[in-house]
Amino acid sequence: MSTTADIGDRIETLLREIPDVRGKEIAEELIRLLVGMYGEGLERVAALVDRGTLFRLTDDDLVGSLFLLHDLHPVDVDTRIQRALDEVRPYLGSHAGGVEYLGVDEDGMAKLRLEGNCQGCPSSTLTVKTAIEGAIAQAAPEIAGVVVDGVSVPEPVTVLQIGMGPPPGWNAPEPARAEWSPAPKAVP
Repeated sequence: MSTTADIGDRIETLLREIPDVRGKEIAEELIRLLVGMYGEGLERVAALVDRGTLFRLTDDDLVGSLFLLHDLHPVDVDTRIQRALDEVRPYLGSHAGGVEYLGVDEDGMAKLRLEGNCQGCPSSTLTVKTAIEGAIAQAAPEIAGVVVDGVSVPEPVTVLQIGMGPPPGWNAPEPARAEWSPAPKAVP
């Protein structure tokens, strides 16, 4: 079974392949109607089940994403982001020390601040991008992105590119010669 993201990507691809404007309009209206119908069905399910069952349903990735799509998720965005951060904190280790959630701003960006002994170090940037942003995107796909205070942009690094051989006219020193000797036999 494909992931929700894979299915969404495939829908977008299929819509782009519809050759004419009217066909695209019809397909988009069909999708809106189907999504609306499923949303109403989910709303009715949410009203019929107890809160414990509703929370268990939303723990499932697919079902949880459908509840999010229809704005029916019982857990607010701030709580979901806090939970996601709680899950990745053990993996942050010395990279960032800790991370504080500051809320979602008016542009839909989740705001964070790195804390600890490595605040601002370039390796924190990679840690934030891979661990924290991934966890937040999965827990709260409706946000526009993540902004992190205390992350420095790494300085440009000059990279030495090694070609196929030394430049013309370069004389390498004579390599040291190694002597190999047989090892004594092991005593059983």
